[in-house]
Amino acid sequence: MSPPPPSDGTGGTDGTEPQARSFGDLLDDCVHCGFCLPSCPTYVLWGEEMDSPRGRIHLMAQAHEDVLTDSAVQHFDQCLGCLACVSACPSGVRYDSLIETTRAKVEREHERGVGERLLRAAVFALFPHRGRLELLRGPLRAYQASGASALVRRSGVLDRLSPTLATMERVAPPIRRTPALPELVPAVGRRRAVVGMLTGCVQGAFFPHVNTATARVLASEGADVVVPPSQGCCGALSAHSGRAEEAARFARATIEAFERAGVEAIVVNSAGCGSTMKHYGQVLAEVSAGREWERRAEALGAKVVDLTEFLTELGPVAERRPLPLRAAYHDACHLSHGQGVTRQPRELLRDIPGLEVADLPNADICCGSAGVYNLFQPEAARELGERKSADVRSTDAELLVAGNPGCSLQIASAMERGGRTIAVAHTAQVLDASIRGLPPSALLGG
Repeated sequence: MSPPPPSDGTGGTDGTEPQARSFGDLLDDCVHCGFCLPSCPTYVLWGEEMDSPRGRIHLMAQAHEDVLTDSAVQHFDQCLGCLACVSACPSGVRYDSLIETTRAKVEREHERGVGERLLRAAVFALFPHRGRLELLRGPLRAYQASGASALVRRSGVLDRLSPTLATMERVAPPIRRTPALPELVPAVGRRRAVVGMLTGCVQGAFFPHVNTATARVLASEGADVVVPPSQGCCGALSAHSGRAEEAARFARATIEAFERAGVEAIVVNSAGCGSTMKHYGQVLAEVSAGREWERRAEALGAKVVDLTEFLTELGPVAERRPLPLRAAYHDACHLSHGQGVTRQPRELLRDIPGLEVADLPNADICCGSAGVYNLFQPEAARELGERKSADVRSTDAELLVAGNPGCSLQIASAMERGGRTIAVAHTAQVLDASIRGLPPSALLGG
């Protein structure tokens, strides 16, 4: 089977435009019409012009011609990079390209304070490295089993000590024992496709059960699933934070790993990773990697598909068994705005007998997770999480489903602070439970 074409998700432009046009030309596309304002989370929060996409574009133009000011950097840092403005813009402004290029300039030219430099160094020394993250699994599991988490949260000591540490503690996922995936998960029945699967850094270390469910679903639908053992971080966290050279290193390694795998498509189950990998050509163009690397990046990006895109195009063969549940579906920003994937997950979920799927109000507004945004901007992230948790509560759902585990944990944490808990699951886990005939309690934790 040929892989389905990746959704562009770039406001109607093709994936080569950012390399072909200058930064100044991209800035000039914005006519400052204001259609982006209602879609921008930080503008919705604060109503400040310079915390809107068009306001930040104005600051980008100033920074392009002059030095970066502390005030401008603050407004750039406060952007979630959710890309809702890209979807909303009638002029096709490539805000995604503009903000990543601007953040790379910030990282090259702006001197941050000591505390901020230390925090960012610690985050990027840890989160893109799966091996380092896996070292935390044992201590985190022991901490969760001890019951200390509830005491720490009630005391509020971490909130007073460090909002960043408090956020990390609240959104830490439950650590489960999950067997490692083999290098090949063979198709069940007739083979219909051969795909590679990204396991990721944070996803692989803290959400291996999501990867296992993804591989089982793909195999159940007739796909041989190749899991390259040499893969690591895809570079998404670094690219979104302006760490261009670091992102390019991760991208090159990922490209080489999947080129060796020789697969028809590369299936990704994490929204931010998929969005970045589809635009690897831009990631490598940012560091002037050379045309040969950019060609390889574009070729690999053309093979990248979100899990739900791939399954919808492939078509179902595995029987779906009933799951009598009411679920709320949350659109992860880098899936809906970054990749244009909104229809496919809903179709897959609504094809499950007995599963009632509710859409959230204000679906286009980010939940505040945004990669590592909730670590660098914890107060804004917390307020956005609380708004999103209110939207979830309005659906009376038992289960929250999303295509990005970080979103689910961000929202669930906000709901817990508001006095209500909700079970969370990745779309792959819901499909897996239905195909395997598991009871609703398998998803609800009962």
